[in-house]
Amino acid sequence: MTADTADSPVGELGPHDDEPHETGIRSRLNWLRAGVLGANDGIVSTAGLVVGVAGATSDREAIMIAGIAGLVAGAVSMAAGEYVSVSTQRDSEKALLAKERRELDEDPEDELAELAGLYAAKGLSDETAMEVALQLTEHDALAAHADIELGIDPDDLTSAWNAAFASAIAFFLGALLPLLTITLSSQPARVPVTMAAVAVALAFTGWASARLGYGPPGRAVIRNVGGGLLAMGVTYLIGTLLGTTVL
Repeated sequence: MTADTADSPVGELGPHDDEPHETGIRSRLNWLRAGVLGANDGIVSTAGLVVGVAGATSDREAIMIAGIAGLVAGAVSMAAGEYVSVSTQRDSEKALLAKERRELDEDPEDELAELAGLYAAKGLSDETAMEVALQLTEHDALAAHADIELGIDPDDLTSAWNAAFASAIAFFLGALLPLLTITLSSQPARVPVTMAAVAVALAFTGWASARLGYGPPGRAVIRNVGGGLLAMGVTYLIGTLLGTTVL
């Protein structure tokens, strides 16, 4: 191994080990979306709720009850919303696959020509495109058409139940942080300690989502932390004003 190879990331990981690949990337991104959105929503919504209540009252029990209610309601809502959304997507994918399957059964020659034309449009010569289309059709005609026409993998349809559970669990775990922080902290330090803990947590989820999704982490962290601090600041201000007025 030369010095250049030893110092290069290629020498350590291989030339393509750190690049995203098509196989499995769709499932990975769906899980990432459900998990990260669930965790972020759990952190931000629960933090905003408990900080807002803390602005209105110093009663620890009232803050805890509000936080638990928000945690449970949010987790159930996230799971239901994710289930409905992904179920709708899955139904659409199944309908498109059924249509493609029917077209392959009714007119295989036109479908073969269409497949070859799609590969030719990507830059292959007509002869190479037809050869590719023939080989893919012999191997799995439906998968070939679904991939290039629809962007769907028939063997990798998104699971609505998996997305719902992932979203609910992520929301629950995210919501625990501000709830525990604000209820376990002493009264004068509740709000600043909770805001600091939430900012750190949002920085981590922003970095993790960018890292796993192959995006720039800096912007993701700034968006996450900035949005969370804004939400807590607004709810704390409203809670303080309402607490002063009502109480």
